[in-house]
Amino acid sequence: MLSEKDKESIQTAYRQFLNGRELKARYGQKLMIAAIARSIGGIQRNGAGERDHGKTDGEHVCVVEAGTGTGKTVSYLLAAIPLAIAHDKTLVVSTATVALQEQIIYKDLPELIRHSGLKFEVSLAKGRGRYLCLSKLDQLLTELTSSGVGASMALYEDEKPQVDETGVKLYREMADQLATGSWDGDRDNWPETIDGKDWSLITTDHRQCSGRRCPHVSSCSFFRARESLGKSRVIVANHDLLLADLALGGGAILPPPEESIYVLDEAHHLPDKALNHFAHHSRVGATTGWLDQANKNLGQLLSEIGDGGELERAGEDLPALFTAAKQKLEMAWPLLEDLCEFEDERGRSQRHRFEGGVVPESLMQLADQLREDFDEMEALLGKMVQCAQRMLEDAHSPVPVVDLERWYPVLGSWHGRAEGNLELWANYSRADEGSVPQARWVTLVDWGGSFDFEVCSSPILAGKTLEYSLWRRCYGAVLTSATLTALGRFDRLKMRAGTPDNASYEVVPSPFDFSRAELRVPRDAVEANNADLHTDAVIEALPALLDSPGGSLVLFASRRQMETVYESLPGTWRNRILMQGQQSRQQLLESHKTSVDSGGHSVLFGLASFAEGLDLPGDYCRHVVIAKLPFAVPDDPIEAALAEWIEAKGGNAFMQVTVPDAALKLVQACGRLLRTESDSGTITLLDRRIVTKRYGRAMLDSLPPFRRNIE
Repeated sequence: MLSEKDKESIQTAYRQFLNGRELKARYGQKLMIAAIARSIGGIQRNGAGERDHGKTDGEHVCVVEAGTGTGKTVSYLLAAIPLAIAHDKTLVVSTATVALQEQIIYKDLPELIRHSGLKFEVSLAKGRGRYLCLSKLDQLLTELTSSGVGASMALYEDEKPQVDETGVKLYREMADQLATGSWDGDRDNWPETIDGKDWSLITTDHRQCSGRRCPHVSSCSFFRARESLGKSRVIVANHDLLLADLALGGGAILPPPEESIYVLDEAHHLPDKALNHFAHHSRVGATTGWLDQANKNLGQLLSEIGDGGELERAGEDLPALFTAAKQKLEMAWPLLEDLCEFEDERGRSQRHRFEGGVVPESLMQLADQLREDFDEMEALLGKMVQCAQRMLEDAHSPVPVVDLERWYPVLGSWHGRAEGNLELWANYSRADEGSVPQARWVTLVDWGGSFDFEVCSSPILAGKTLEYSLWRRCYGAVLTSATLTALGRFDRLKMRAGTPDNASYEVVPSPFDFSRAELRVPRDAVEANNADLHTDAVIEALPALLDSPGGSLVLFASRRQMETVYESLPGTWRNRILMQGQQSRQQLLESHKTSVDSGGHSVLFGLASFAEGLDLPGDYCRHVVIAKLPFAVPDDPIEAALAEWIEAKGGNAFMQVTVPDAALKLVQACGRLLRTESDSGTITLLDRRIVTKRYGRAMLDSLPPFRRNIE
């Protein structure tokens, strides 16, 4: 139960914050603060200050759907920070987007510290990939000024770096700014945007980083940033970093889950991001090329860092494994060609999914042989990495540090690639155990003008993994978003994220007056399942619908339809349309706002990514047109496997998965209209299925209480 002391601390901080900002309390905000306070403040603890698992079986997790305008960020910070201080835990705030992460760290938290009376330290947590690796920069500049790129930079043929004069100039400028202290090595703090290919050559991952053994560790941007995490009460991270930490066992980058209170903002993204982290994939041709290249480079590696001991003995056994694995992968090529069908009736390349996740016996047998080879390879490379680590720590090592530093990232990369292949082929070598199957599929991908097979597997649901790695372990957790329910229920979130049944589930109302917006379904709208007829109807309807001043947003479910509609409209209309893909998202939004500010018409054409996170208040968006109900594309292999599993259990995948998913996306799309309490406008849905189909009523009822004009 929430103690009076904790209650008073939260109330005082909220009161001071409102007074300092000259704001009035919002009803929904008060409800959200109270819900979080009851859940986290009521956690039962043992004598060591740990959560008593026997007394808090799920109640330590709080799920809050809070509509736009509630003030979610202030709510969860004001509720959770005093409790984190009182319970001596670290508050880890995790977001799905960099934009929100930066808003919290640079705007929301400074305002809270300034006005609430709360005193605490704050850190921004990013993965290694956002920071420069000094060792790699130094090595790259050395090799660029010598005869060419060495084996340490060219791990396999298809990944040799190509650095032009502009790149050399960039890297030298980085070195200069690091030396003078005018840049801290954080990619996001470099004055210009850095191309991903340029950045990839000078950053690293946990496999290639020698950590505290690196001679540059005292100046390392990543480790400097990481040191500050241990001193901070509040850490702002993102879902990818959180999931990466959990995959490493928890506590590797962020504080251990047992010592953390998590706030997961934009929590509806967590299940999909988790699936990405727990999936496995490997390209047959690229891996074959890597094995061949590694075999060629191994001799040079051993000649330069061979110690005459364990590292050298492990390395001597690798050539046979490299060759054996390569030969078996070459056998996989014709086998996959024989087993997989990659063309539909129109002759288009696509994925081949193994129904029910069941792999044919011939492929399963080959996968088991590959598993054995990569298992031995991973073990040997692991030994070599450990030996190299010990030599880096040994001041009397017979191997020069400069050689160890040059080859350590190569060993780490080889080890990581071997481990990735081991996990994939082990997954393909055995039948699924348990009630929930895996999705398994093969995709044709472009490979230097030819093609390659990408072999993939993924859980169809992330719920069980999140349950065991996060919900059961953490001290407390808050999940929040404007869209966590689907069709008015939390069932979709429970299935996909695995949140406990007896967690606290709350829906907090938005302060917006939704009657300021009208939801229209025109009589002449057609059902979108007739694609050509529907596209013609959209082309016919748009000019009249968008002939009002200010900004409009038209959302499409497919790029093909969006481009067809754009090309079919009169030229005078195309002049006022800004279509996704023509420019960067930021450039499109700036052009749109400039046009509206000058009193002109501007229409944004966008796809699913424009249906969420787009903030166009006031005149920037007076009309949202939704071309069709946002049902998922049916060729996603994970969603197809999930539907197949539900049907096999006697369920109705369309009603249990497809409709709830579409309902949630429809709410997000409609949410682009009202962004402030004074906004008003119209939402027009050009898909008659919302009226004619039996699921339409449930989808309509899940929307906010807009004024309805359904003809």
